Amino acid sequence: MTERPSNIFPEIEKHIKSLDSEALPDERRNLLQPLVDYIQSRVRDKLEVRLNFICTHNSRRSHLSQVWAQTLAAYHNVEMVSCYSGGTEATALFPMVAETLKNCGFHIETLSQGNNPVYSIKFGANAHPIIAFSKTFDDPFNPRSGFAAVMTCSQADEGCPFIAGADLRVPMTFEDPKVFDNTPQQMEKYRERSLQIATELHYVFSSINS
Repeated sequence: MTERPSNIFPEIEKHIKSLDSEALPDERRNLLQPLVDYIQSRVRDKLEVRLNFICTHNSRRSHLSQVWAQTLAAYHNVEMVSCYSGGTEATALFPMVAETLKNCGFHIETLSQGNNPVYSIKFGANAHPIIAFSKTFDDPFNPRSGFAAVMTCSQADEGCPFIAGADLRVPMTFEDPKVFDNTPQQMEKYRERSLQIATELHYVFSSINS
């Protein structure tokens, strides 16, 4: 496995190098293992890896997961990885998510305004931008088949017993930072959740032999 940090903005690279995925408890490692196995099998067979991160409103955890997964796949030189996100309903990407990613070094531009803005998120100068906006998991923007459905919240996991077209369904649930909105702890808690998500996905992609 060969890292390509030259394609990652230095601030993000520094953030990634500070992640301690070795400290993950066995419970989380066991939860993540089916996702590791799925990605490894696709890489071994030289097939595209499609990951759709699903939450209820596609506004917080699923976007953080999508962005970090795409970034860490590039960092660990795991090729042909395409990451998506969706919800059981569409709302909007919550502004604090974009702010949290900016603070980690991501370059973000607003492509369109309105009730559901569209953002361009880049992790490297020559990287393809991640297009982020809120949508349902089965939106035409997302893959129709041949993907892993990664459930990032327990409500979506329980409320969607069947994801059409998914090869695999993995519960990778996180606590919602929304409960700290409009509190003095808001920024800290969003950063904490971003860090947790990045750490677990760092573990996933560092486990892949490409």
